[in-house]
Amino acid sequence: METKPGRRKFLATMAATAAVPSLIKAQDITSFRDPIQSIQTLLSSKDPIVWLFTGDSITHGAYHTFGWRSYSEHFAERIRYELSRSQDVVVNTGISGDTTVGLLKKCDWRIYQFQPRVVSLMMGMNDCLAGEKGRDIYRQNLETIYKKTLEHGGILLLHTPNPIYVHNDQTRADLPKYVEIIRDVARKHNIALVDHYAHWFDVKKDVGQMLYWLSDGSIHPNQYGHIKLAQYLFQRLGIFDLTGPTSLTCRLFVP
Repeated sequence: METKPGRRKFLATMAATAAVPSLIKAQDITSFRDPIQSIQTLLSSKDPIVWLFTGDSITHGAYHTFGWRSYSEHFAERIRYELSRSQDVVVNTGISGDTTVGLLKKCDWRIYQFQPRVVSLMMGMNDCLAGEKGRDIYRQNLETIYKKTLEHGGILLLHTPNPIYVHNDQTRADLPKYVEIIRDVARKHNIALVDHYAHWFDVKKDVGQMLYWLSDGSIHPNQYGHIKLAQYLFQRLGIFDLTGPTSLTCRLFVP
């Protein structure tokens, strides 16, 4: 017997609802004084989580790590082994050279097909090449990703990118303005933020010292830079531990 159009629509709606375990509403996140607490609540649950990391070459972790683990891989080790959340799934869809424009064109494939509970986004290093004229587009894109993530039942976790040694890459001189846009969007929507940009300047007062953490002398974190990215993420999520018997990722050396 042929299914009536109304019946088909109802069944499609029910299937879509069932595919998303529990939708995250904006008010659920904004109820936390620090939105990081919404992710910490998930971590305190026994329910498995899909973590989706996406971004550009820094998140991709290609080439410039020289075979060492990227920050998302350190995160996977910390979560899935050291914290015994072995049923959690960590996915990385970062693409070298990408921008928020490119991500949005493929966001269903790159992000939402995996039904992530947490979408970790670090982007801006390539977007900032557009300079002043690209700032409004970048802001709009971050807003769109935030709204789409909520609609798909996820929580957005924003990262500012690492600082660069601008003396060796003047084309990205507008990066600080893009970092401010990330912070503004995070404040506006009470989005969880890991401000690596500020943290690196706190740790390395002299910008020249950051060369220890940059593989190409300008942009890309080396193995030490990725350890620093991972460890600061651990700190923000409250899972950094130097005393535990299995906290090897937290003990990794950084010069």
